[in-house]
Formats: sequence, structure tokens, C-alpha cells
Amino acid sequence: MAAMAAIPPQRYHYFLVLDFEATCDKPQIHPQEIIEFPILKLNGQTMEIESTFHMYVQPAVHPQLTPFCTELTGIIQGMVDGQPSLQQVLERVDEWMAKEGLLDPSVKSIFVTCGDWDLKVMLPGQCQYLGLPVADYFKQWINLKKAYSFAMGSWPKNGLLDMNKGLSLQHIGRPHSGIDDCKNIANIMKTLAHRGFIFKQTSKPF
Repeated sequence: MAAMAAIPPQRYHYFLVLDFEATCDKPQIHPQEIIEFPILKLNGQTMEIESTFHMYVQPAVHPQLTPFCTELTGIIQGMVDGQPSLQQVLERVDEWMAKEGLLDPSVKSIFVTCGDWDLKVMLPGQCQYLGLPVADYFKQWINLKKAYSFAMGSWPKNGLLDMNKGLSLQHIGRPHSGIDDCKNIANIMKTLAHRGFIFKQTSKPF
């Protein structure tokens, strides 16, 4: 096994890997609400996970999860009942960001998601519905699908499954578990970085 190449200097001190799970059904329910809120803090030099934020969120509009949602995400009713509201979880995220030194203006960090949905659609949409502000740190991100396509020259139509396959990586855990999806994103990022890829923001300013 050849030693992996050194990771090139990245533009960020930390990458914050995020993957929401939300209430869902067929046909889709409205509004969708976040029910799992995981973040992995990746060191930009080593691409190793340094800290984890992980909470389940009680949905307010449709408090009862559908069988479709449980089957897709593995999240059962007992995991969201009695959990904090989105507003409370966002406050906890901010406390965690502060504790991890991520709110220091000299520390550069950026969120990373698999697609644009999490931070372009889901979070701002639910915050608007609930009349909550969206913190500035959620307003720019790296879409891993775009980063992968820049690095590998092909679009990962099936998201994480295609990216793992394209990089000969084993899929970690259960698809559509938010925390497991985050671990897969982190693993893909580490692999791309070792191949010499430098991650850049892909979202357009709001």
C-alpha cells in the first residue's frame, strides 16, 4: 500500500460537515422539518474529525413521523419525542461553535454538504416558516457533489454512493442517517484532499 500523498494547504482551518434529515412522506409533506442535526468538525490540515455536534429535533408542525420517514432515515418516533425545538438546537449549535473556537474572526471555517438542499432550501425555509434568523455562518458552503465533479471529472448522480464507488471507498453506516452521511462526506473529503484537491466555496452569495 503506497503512502497517501500529503494534503495540500487548504483555504480553511476547519470544514464543518453537515447533513440534515427531515420529516418526509410520499407525496411530500409541507413544511418539511429538520429532525436530525449533525455536524462534524474536520481539521483542514489533517482532514480528521476533531469534534462532533449531534442532536435530534422535535418537529412542531407534523410531530408524528411517517412510516416512510422512519424507513428512509432510521429515525423512530422515540428519538424525536421530547427533543429540543429547532430554535433551541440552533442556540446549542451556536454555543458549540463558540466552544470550538469557530466564531473567532481569525479562524476560517465553512460548512460542507452533499448537495445544496440543506443550506439553500431546508434550513432557510424552516427558519422563515418559524420566524427565526439564519446565522451568517450557514450562508456559504461547499457542495461536495460539485467539489467531487471538479476533482474527478464526473457528476455523482447518486450522491454519496457514487462518490464512494468512484473513490473505491466502503460506505459507512446506513444511507440517510444524518450522522453516518456526515462520516461518509468526511471520508470522501479526506480522500480527495490526499489526491491533491483544494476545497473552495461553491455556493453563491445570498
